[in-house]
Amino acid sequence: MSFKRYETDDFVVSSDSITSTLWSTGNPTLAEFFTSSVQAAGSSGNFYLSVYNTGSDLINSLPQFEIAYADVDGSGSAYYNTAVPGKSPSLSTYGQYRALILEDENKSFTFGTDNNVFTTPNFWVISMDRARYKESLFPGSLNLTLSGSTGTIHLTDNSSDVKINTFIGSSRVYQLISGSEGSSGDIANNGFVANSGSYGLVFPELGTILLNPSAISQSIGVNAVRTANSANGVNNATLYNSITLGKNFKLNSQETITSDYIFTRARNSEFNYTQNPTFISGSTGEVIYNNFINNPQTYITTIGMYNDTNELLAVAKLSRPLIKDFTKEALVRVKLDF
Repeated sequence: MSFKRYETDDFVVSSDSITSTLWSTGNPTLAEFFTSSVQAAGSSGNFYLSVYNTGSDLINSLPQFEIAYADVDGSGSAYYNTAVPGKSPSLSTYGQYRALILEDENKSFTFGTDNNVFTTPNFWVISMDRARYKESLFPGSLNLTLSGSTGTIHLTDNSSDVKINTFIGSSRVYQLISGSEGSSGDIANNGFVANSGSYGLVFPELGTILLNPSAISQSIGVNAVRTANSANGVNNATLYNSITLGKNFKLNSQETITSDYIFTRARNSEFNYTQNPTFISGSTGEVIYNNFINNPQTYITTIGMYNDTNELLAVAKLSRPLIKDFTKEALVRVKLDF
């Protein structure tokens, strides 16, 4: 077997950003939502509600996102122990996201910017299933419709309205505003709610959306229960019902694909003789077809890439055979994606 060593300039590295719908249905918009009664009634249902693309008992049913409720006082859910007031699933959820996002247990969550900033003791969480959003959420692709007793609101992130990325802790963040495709149509208020700040926060790399109950209540009459030691899951179901009535949740994922391009060259004098044993007579060792002696031809179908100890590392298959002889040179670009 003959080998040819690659040169340094035969290798080129390229990175491309790829976007696609976040939902496993393949559709850009999720308009129907389903839950599992088993999950909701189980121990995990005390903390979050899983939302599926179809009935949870069907074979193609997959979780798309989870809904949770967080409260700094532990309100809106049942105490773990009535002798220890305030310790509840909603407090645990609040602490989880405070550690993840704020990275400081003494800080509080705020919604909005500039002169319209609202500090809230509670919030809803929409957490995308990890298998759905890949590397991050794609800014500007979020379109979420919520419906309530007093109206309907269309929400998006404000990525198209800001020029500089903002971070909370180490996490990139956008404000959740009224509008579509990453921009607000409300120039006067920037898509915020008077005295309540923005509708929430969007963290692309975390695949997480926090929703501001005060702004949502003021806009469409969807209210979070803040009663101490109340039933688990009520607030999760409240937001789920609002999303279900809205029938519109559009969101894309984004990931960076790093590609190695390897340019494989065969000069006119190279690789013209096949290694196929049927090319040679087994008894005499002579070329079977005389016209191949002075004018040999081969068909390139596969390229093998080896290390210095002749171990095969990768194989590239051509879509169709490539004819090769002394009058032809071949250049094949091999692409390896990571």
